[in-house]
This record gives sequence, C-alpha cells and structure tokens, in this order.
Amino acid sequence: MRIAVVSDIHGNSWALDAVLEEMEHVHVDRVLNLGDCFFGPLDPKGTHERLLSRGWPTVRGNQDRSLIEGADNPTATFTLDEIGKDGVAWLTFQTRATVSQGTILGCHGDLAHDDVTLIERVEPGCVRTATDAELGEALYGIPGGVELVVCGHSHQPGMVQLSDGRVVVNPGSVGLPAYRADAPHPHGMEAGAPHARWAILERQRHGSWRVELRATPYDVASAAAAARAHGRPDWARWIETGRAVEG
Repeated sequence: MRIAVVSDIHGNSWALDAVLEEMEHVHVDRVLNLGDCFFGPLDPKGTHERLLSRGWPTVRGNQDRSLIEGADNPTATFTLDEIGKDGVAWLTFQTRATVSQGTILGCHGDLAHDDVTLIERVEPGCVRTATDAELGEALYGIPGGVELVVCGHSHQPGMVQLSDGRVVVNPGSVGLPAYRADAPHPHGMEAGAPHARWAILERQRHGSWRVELRATPYDVASAAAAARAHGRPDWARWIETGRAVEG
C-alpha cells in the first residue's frame, strides 16, 4: 500500500494537476489530504472541481475554517465567490483522519489547533525544530496504534522521529512553497524552491515506514500570473521563488 499525502493546495490547480499526473506514474493506492484546499488568489474553482469527485479523506485546515466562518478580506472574498456555497459545504471536514488501519493519523496543524505548527516552533527571531520532549507532549493521548503522524500548515517539508520510534512527517505545500505571517511572532516559512511538495508513505516488510518527500515541477509562471492578476504580488513571489522574500 502506497499512501500519498498532500496539504496546503491553496487553490493552485496548476500544481495540483502536476501532482495528480505524477501520482498516476508512481502508482499511488490512496491519498490523504491535510487541508487548506482552496484559499488563495489562484484558481479555487478549478481546484474544487478537481477535488470534488476524488473522495480523498480530508481534514480541515485553518484557512478552510476561515472560509466556513465567512472571513472578510479580499482573498477570502475572491475564494468564496469562486467556490460558492457548494465549495464551502465541501469544506466542513473533520479535524483529524486516520488511514492504514489506524497506523497513520493526519491533522492540519498540531493535534489540538489547526493554526499551530507541529514540527516547528515559532519564536521571536527564529523558527526551530521542536524538541523530542515538545513533540512527545504535543502527541500525548493519541491512540496507541498510531505509528506515523502527518501534518501540514507550515508548508515546510520535513520529517522527525521521536525517541519512542514514532515519526512525524510534513509533506510540505502543494500550492504555496513559502509565506510570511505575523502570529505568534513575525516569521517566514519557506521550502526554498518553487516545486509542488507532497509525500509518499509505504510500509516496508520489516514493519517500518518508508517516507518519500517529493518535489514536483509544474507551470509556476501561470500560477504566479494568476496571483498578480488577483492583487497578490506577494503570493506571486512566494510561488516563483519558494522563498519568503519581502518587498
């Protein structure tokens, strides 16, 4: 069983198309979607059309929640106008999902919040990897059969293993490889390259998990042009560079 994990598509249908095509070539059996599907100045309508019939287990991200709650900003208004009531209704997902007989648990942020990173800790002036103790505390109370936790939100692909053997994986963002945010402290997150990021999980014969973090090239220029056309030159720069550049 080969399980693909995607997250943070953010309405980037160009990136999603490239990932879907690659999934066919590498023979993925199942896909888990970690949320933040449509929010963005790109192609939320086209993204909705692509996801609507696929039936992927999907968890709700913080930007999904903001659309459900009727967020009032230009990018949210554009997204809501594009996806309509049907798209908003499609977003009312669970906050966690399990696959592979409960051995894989998916969430968007950490297990308790959709807007808090799990692998990273954002501090004044820096973003660092969570310690083993911090991750153990964040995973406290999850079912004993969970061997691998997958999360999104930070848009940074990565993998850490706890001292007890459990593994936490962030596949990165399909549609937005970098961003800047003000909470909990001003910071930037960046993958460092413009590729669409996702992951493949595959259990090996000896019982451990093979984790493949993938970077798929796609039509970056079209996605960036859409961002500029919809008033978000910052998104265009993030998409083009994979860097959280300012200015």
